[in-house]
Amino acid sequence: MNHSKIRLKPLLMSSVVYFAFIPTAYSGQDELMELSVEDLLNVEVISVAKKAKSLNDSPAAIFVITQDDIKRIGATSVPEALRLAPGLDVARIDSNKWAITARGFNGRFANKLLVLIDGRNAYTRAFSGVYWENQDVMLEDVERIEVIRGPGATMWGANAVNGVINIITKHSADTQGGLLVAGGGTEEQGFGAFRYGGKINADTTARAYVKGFKRDENTLKIGGEAGDDWDKVQGGFRMDSQFTAQDSLTVQGDAYRSEINQNSTFPQFSAPYIKNFNETIDTFGGNLLARHNHTFSSTSDYSLQVYYDFYQRDEAFIKESRHVIDIDFQHRFSLLGWNDIVWGAAYRYNHDNFQTGTITEINPSSRNDQLFSTFMQDELTLIDDTLWLTLGSKFEYNDYSGFEAQPTARLMWAPHQQHRLWGAVSRAVRTPSRLEHNATILQKTIPAQPPFIPAINAIFTGNEQFDSEEVISYELGYRTTFIDNVSIDITAFYNKYKKLRTGVDSQPILPTTPTGAAKVLITSENRLSGQTYGFEIAAVWQMLDWWRWDANYSLLKTEYDQQVASDQLGLSPQQRVSLRSAILPWENIELDVLFRYVDTNTAASAFGTAVIKDYVSMDIRLAWQPIKDIELSLVGQNLLAKKHFEYRQEMLATDTEIDRGMYGKLTWHF
Repeated sequence: MNHSKIRLKPLLMSSVVYFAFIPTAYSGQDELMELSVEDLLNVEVISVAKKAKSLNDSPAAIFVITQDDIKRIGATSVPEALRLAPGLDVARIDSNKWAITARGFNGRFANKLLVLIDGRNAYTRAFSGVYWENQDVMLEDVERIEVIRGPGATMWGANAVNGVINIITKHSADTQGGLLVAGGGTEEQGFGAFRYGGKINADTTARAYVKGFKRDENTLKIGGEAGDDWDKVQGGFRMDSQFTAQDSLTVQGDAYRSEINQNSTFPQFSAPYIKNFNETIDTFGGNLLARHNHTFSSTSDYSLQVYYDFYQRDEAFIKESRHVIDIDFQHRFSLLGWNDIVWGAAYRYNHDNFQTGTITEINPSSRNDQLFSTFMQDELTLIDDTLWLTLGSKFEYNDYSGFEAQPTARLMWAPHQQHRLWGAVSRAVRTPSRLEHNATILQKTIPAQPPFIPAINAIFTGNEQFDSEEVISYELGYRTTFIDNVSIDITAFYNKYKKLRTGVDSQPILPTTPTGAAKVLITSENRLSGQTYGFEIAAVWQMLDWWRWDANYSLLKTEYDQQVASDQLGLSPQQRVSLRSAILPWENIELDVLFRYVDTNTAASAFGTAVIKDYVSMDIRLAWQPIKDIELSLVGQNLLAKKHFEYRQEMLATDTEIDRGMYGKLTWHF
């Protein structure tokens, strides 16, 4: 290794990206670390157009987090890695729950962000969002995470309203040999993973892994232990075969089981009207995916993907099991030499089953629903190497809101090799969830005020007439490397929403007995409209050969066209800042420091609102590689304060603060 040249993988503007083909995990990483800031603009991404395309020529706000980034910030979960992306609101609720969204409307049940793992949709119809504690991968096997801010519905369908997160794992040919990971500390009490990859025959490679962890509990805001510790075990495999020169096949799957502890505070129908208790959530699930790719020529190919996904959760709030079968076909071809067309069709089948929870009832308890979709997108080259126009639309039919059309138009202009300007106009929808149509949930109880005022139960009731939420999004972006060793990516956006969910209260229904409670029914209606606007900046400065800085800034403004109760909305801070320093002082030493600033926010729930004070956090990772295949690292997280508050879950009154932590880690490749 050259001592005078840093081997840091630059996190470019809207991304740090992973090279398309690498012979081994280490040698490929070294090659990528030698790339200049300008070179990284030409690395391919797939999430914008469902095809390999230069990041620099992608007319969207895209940011890529690579394997090296995940390792160097000491992330132990996908949500921790996502903190690197500008425009994402990543808030930790407690040890095992997260609130994650793009460009506003955050919450535990955030519903405007689509998440994919190797082409498998992690979305659940239960609340139109993601159970982040269910979604896990072996982080050492992640090739990259592509993050799109802004609508991606034309390519990926409903619920890709404010963004898309696409987690892509490595080809099994790039994970040959063994890998052992072990560590532990104060909050990450113990974790470990083992993966082994090998060749089945000359055309087929495979790997299998198993991982697990035990995480400690945090601290309640009012003092005392939060009771949110949890553990999880997960295993899986992946097999890749190039069985002809034109055909490849991927088969992969995962299975997990987890015990999640949480401190729950729920309302009750009768005195004392509120109950606080500790519970253990038992959750397990798995998935199996197969994908066949066929290449006709350099300008034409198709893929056929089928997957099955299953999970079950057993908690006081809701007991649910869900089965999903998804079939997806996609075809790409060129026509007339100046346009590139991608089209496809998909079918998804959902079967769920709910049991009555402490405060929740679903009627009917079991339901089958289907989704049919097709899309087409055409990229037209108007002026060679200078001007491109992309037009397309997604067409869907679902059993909740019927037919949906989600078009987009994107324009990219390259007036100079070092400058890119792009603009986009898109329509996207967030389709109704199962709970919004069929749930009855006790939200809160107001105690009686004798002698004349009875207790009042506020009850959310599903509404089968509730329709899709809609957005028209306008985006404008600029990328440049006009200064040597510096890259800048700026995106401005304006989103106009209509038919947003709001709760409409009925007239009180008086009790039938002297000791009974009155009822107020809260029904979901599409009565709210509003807008969000702001901008995002991502910059990289290679200050010295051995020292790099990455800086991100996001500004978000949210306005509504009418007054609305804050507990009905997901909330996000106006400003977020991150600053990352990456240093390689010696050949076998790495030092990374990550600062994050999060602006003041408001946490809302049915029990009222709480102010989340702005905070600054700092993570530090120091790593030493005594020999080529062994690395020892020490990571400190949230070091600037003993604890801090990030978010409150919508259905709970208990606020948990995130504790400072430290852990050590051993990584051995063999």
